[in-house]
Amino acid sequence: MFAITRINLIQMLATVVLVTLLVVGTRRMKVVPGRFQSVVEMGLDFVRVNIAEDILGRKDGKRFLPILTTIFFMVLFMNITGVIPFLNIAGTSVIAVPMLLAIVAYVTFIYAGIKKSPGGFFRNSLMPPGLPWFLYILIIPLEFLSTFIIRPVTLTLRLLMNMVVGHLMLVLFFAATQFFVVDLSGWWTALGAGSLAFGFAFTLFEIFVAFLQAYVFAILTAVYIQLAVAEEH
Repeated sequence: MFAITRINLIQMLATVVLVTLLVVGTRRMKVVPGRFQSVVEMGLDFVRVNIAEDILGRKDGKRFLPILTTIFFMVLFMNITGVIPFLNIAGTSVIAVPMLLAIVAYVTFIYAGIKKSPGGFFRNSLMPPGLPWFLYILIIPLEFLSTFIIRPVTLTLRLLMNMVVGHLMLVLFFAATQFFVVDLSGWWTALGAGSLAFGFAFTLFEIFVAFLQAYVFAILTAVYIQLAVAEEH
């Protein structure tokens, strides 16, 4: 039986907040933007310039900008819930979300390749030109495993493991603080102060990781699309 868990609620909350911010920030665009519109435009321009156009060029970057923008901001907002008080767990720390995003990225990759070269995408992906024919017996399975299996799996696991490990480290630091200060007290409080300081420092680091993982996921998606639409395909 399907049950809504705490992390499902956090994922839905992150989605609602993201959609609300983007809708409100872009609904009534002004020539001279206010502060809120400026922040939204800055985020959208970051994806457009530093991910889409930088990797794919202006033409293909514009084509695939919506999917890259969606992936970047969805990963970012799902990640950042891990350091928000009373939420304290990333929406990407269960495998369903990273796996779904990896599937979307790879469906886009395959679509882009087939659209660019309907008859040659899979052949060029699996059979690098210029090799002796007998080597293809070995190369084709390896290329299939690498391109269509390992890449989406690593895309999923990279995001998942970073968020899980970060969550566990924060739990460790703050649980240690409670143990030293509340349960042991006395001179152990000094160790509690140290673990609390490390906890706050690691929280700042996790904010950076949340952004970095969103950037990495989106830019790898763009790289895979670029490989699919390259001229040799």
